[in-house]
Amino acid sequence: MIGNHVPRQCGIATFTTDLCNAITAEYGDTKVFVVAVNDPQSHYSYPARVRFELTEAALASYRAAAGFINSSGADVVSLQHEYGIFGGRSGSHILHLLEHLNIPVVTTLHTVLREPNVDQLVVMQEIAARSDRLVVMSEHSSRFLRDVFRVSEEKIELIPHGIPNLPFEEPAFFKKLSSTEGMTVLLTCGLLSPNKGLENVIGALPQILSRHSDVVYIIAGATHPHVRLVEGDRYLLQLQALATELGVEEHVIFQNRFLSPQEMASLVCSADIYVTPYRYEAQAVSGTLAYALGAGKAIISTPYWHAAELLNNGRGTLVPFEDPAAIAQATVELLDNDAARNSMGKRAYLHSRPMVWNQVAHSYMRTFVRACSNHMQPARMEIPLQTIGGSPADRRTRSLPTLSSTPSPGGE
Repeated sequence: MIGNHVPRQCGIATFTTDLCNAITAEYGDTKVFVVAVNDPQSHYSYPARVRFELTEAALASYRAAAGFINSSGADVVSLQHEYGIFGGRSGSHILHLLEHLNIPVVTTLHTVLREPNVDQLVVMQEIAARSDRLVVMSEHSSRFLRDVFRVSEEKIELIPHGIPNLPFEEPAFFKKLSSTEGMTVLLTCGLLSPNKGLENVIGALPQILSRHSDVVYIIAGATHPHVRLVEGDRYLLQLQALATELGVEEHVIFQNRFLSPQEMASLVCSADIYVTPYRYEAQAVSGTLAYALGAGKAIISTPYWHAAELLNNGRGTLVPFEDPAAIAQATVELLDNDAARNSMGKRAYLHSRPMVWNQVAHSYMRTFVRACSNHMQPARMEIPLQTIGGSPADRRTRSLPTLSSTPSPGGE
């Protein structure tokens, strides 16, 4: 695996860690190790599976990582890609690693843009050329790959974002654990950044509270580390000031820390309604939205790409961007109608069963095997980026050992 890994605090780090855990649980005889990407001026106490630390801005580190992987005996590389986690223009440094690998590559694309700039377009096309398979998590991303980046449909695999196997239960028990017993809980989880649109939920609270005075809105998560480097906790302070200005500060609970998986599970299960009020359409994946779907929550969301797809067919309520009144109306309607809210959660829960991590692990393993079976030297592309150069490395075909279709005893 190449990507971020906990204890680094970001969604891709959590995803990489969860995917490693799932594959290890389902295929106990499969060894998984990680090349972890470190952001500038940071060092983490990684677990033993992290065997190489990649320095984000150091081009030589990418070439050294390729040499390490080639000599490791690995059969296949699983690359977690997002433009912002790699060095160079639009994350172009990762191409130097891919250029020097001689084993198959399966790349999971956490962001696929509909309107990329020139650098983003070229970097993505080169990644596609040097990957044996490309994994996306939504139909939107698959369509953009085909229509915008001209990737062959045969190369694309659709595997949903993984989720833990949470129970479908009433939130009352979990409210005791989160000190919200007797309250109606609206919840948003995840690292804070201004694109999340949380001010629109706070702006909806006066109207909600006029009908349901027991509502609290929990905002769980610390400021995103990249945002904090630039502007500190300004967004968090703005949210707190808005709650005070509107007189709802006693109904907004900030849990200003990075949540462990156990804390996340307990909080999501305690929610009556989960809200993802992103401000913009171009959000390819939301791990917390998938998490809430998997817990069978009633969900209110703006119609960003991932939400429009996941919440189709009555699995959630979509409201316009930047519209506190619409959020308030949708919330009140769900809280006024327990049967409708519970039915929505049940539809969400049933739809999410193929997204549970053990199922996702099997999908990835099938993709890895296909990549090894079909591995070939990609065509060289001309890349008009000054930071990219060099000649392609020789590649050789390798294959995974024959895999049993029966998971190890650790699986479900």
